[in-house]
Amino acid sequence: MILETERLYLREMEQSDFGSLCKILQDEDTMYAYEGAFSDTEVHEWLDRQIARYKKWGFGLWAVVLKETNEMIGQCGLTMQPWKENEVLEIGYLFERAHWHKGYATEAARACKKYAFEELNAMEVCSIIRDTNIASQNVAARNEMTIKDRWIKHYRGVDMPHYRYVVER
Repeated sequence: MILETERLYLREMEQSDFGSLCKILQDEDTMYAYEGAFSDTEVHEWLDRQIARYKKWGFGLWAVVLKETNEMIGQCGLTMQPWKENEVLEIGYLFERAHWHKGYATEAARACKKYAFEELNAMEVCSIIRDTNIASQNVAARNEMTIKDRWIKHYRGVDMPHYRYVVER
């Protein structure tokens, strides 16, 4: 276990989490900000990328497990992400749709912010969010982040305006 909150614990994902990850990454509604659901191959690549991040950085997107049921309900964690000409420390989060609007993303994101400041000694942390993703923008705002700048990312052949929400130590 990496982090624990009142209702959740966060741990490194492993290959056995593939099925739980598919519930998130293969849901069209959940993945609207990514221009659609992922294939099995894309889910495997996503999972492999997180495991590689754990080895390289000591962090990545972690499995979010609901204490009450011991079920993986989402992922939240820290990653290094490209932003313009830089690489920035980002809090990312994606949850299974059945667990939206219950405060889990905010709870997990706050724990990740604390981890970034206290364990990694980061001076700032951000969340990079597509301009149409209001729910994630609301989570960032509840995590005391504000919009610092905007950039258009190119993904799956689509120009996607994104905001970078930032909070400083």
